[in-house]
Amino acid sequence: MSRAILVPTLLIALLLGAWEGAVRVFHVPAYILPSPSRIALAFATNWATLARHGATTLAEIALGLAIAFVGGFLLALALHASRSLERALRPFLVASQMVPVFAIAPLLVVWLGYGIWPKVIVTALIGFFPIAVSGSDGLRSASPGSLDLLRSMGATRRQVLVKLALPASLPALFSGLKVAATLSVVGATIGEWVGARRGLGFLMLEANARLRVDLVFASILMLTIVGLLLYLALQIIERRALRWREPGLRRTAPSGGAVRRAGG
Repeated sequence: MSRAILVPTLLIALLLGAWEGAVRVFHVPAYILPSPSRIALAFATNWATLARHGATTLAEIALGLAIAFVGGFLLALALHASRSLERALRPFLVASQMVPVFAIAPLLVVWLGYGIWPKVIVTALIGFFPIAVSGSDGLRSASPGSLDLLRSMGATRRQVLVKLALPASLPALFSGLKVAATLSVVGATIGEWVGARRGLGFLMLEANARLRVDLVFASILMLTIVGLLLYLALQIIERRALRWREPGLRRTAPSGGAVRRAGG
C-alpha cells in the first residue's frame, strides 16, 4: 500500500477509534452522539433506504451540475469574447455569490413546488460561479507568444479560440468543475432541507425528528460517498481529456500543437 493511501487510512482509523472509545467510556447516549460502530450498523441495515434517497439526490446533483456547466461555460466564452462585457458583468457575477442560498431556496419551493426542480436550480446556482470564473480565466491563460504567432499566420478568431484558447482553458475549467461538484452536494442537500419528499437531506431531517442520530450520520456518510464518487469521476475524465499535458510540456504542448495545425 502506498504512503499516500496508508497515512490517511491510519489517520481515519485513529480518529474513529478515539471516537468509539470516548462514546463508550463516557457513556454518551446514542441520541446525542452515536458511536462509529452504531453508525455503520445503521448504514448497513438501512442501505436500501439510503440508496433510494441517494439516487434522488444524485439525480438532482447531476442535473444541476450539467446546467451549471453549460451556463457557466457559455458565459465564460462571452466574457472571453468581449472585454467590455467582462468588465460590465463580473461585478454582478461576484455579487451573486453574496446572496445566501437559504434565502433563495424557500422562494423556489413556493414558485416550483416540492418536485426536483427547486433542488436542481439551487445546485446549479452554487456550481455556476466557479465554472464561469475558472473558465473565463482559463480562456485567457494561453501563451501570449503563441497567440501572437497564430495571429501573424493569419488565424481567425475562431481558429485562435478552437486551437489555442480552449485547450489552454481545460485545466482551469476542470478545476472549477471539481469545485462545483463538491459544492453541488451542499446545494442539493440545502434544497432538500427547505422542501422535499425524497432525498438524503429529507431523510436527515426525518431521522433527526425521530432522534435517529445514527441514521442522520449514515445519511451524511452516503452524501460523502456521492461527493467522492463525483470527484473521482471528474478526475478520471480530466486525465483522459488532458493526456497531452506531459511533464515539462504542460504549458507549451497545446500551444505548439495549435501552431502546427494552424500552419498546416
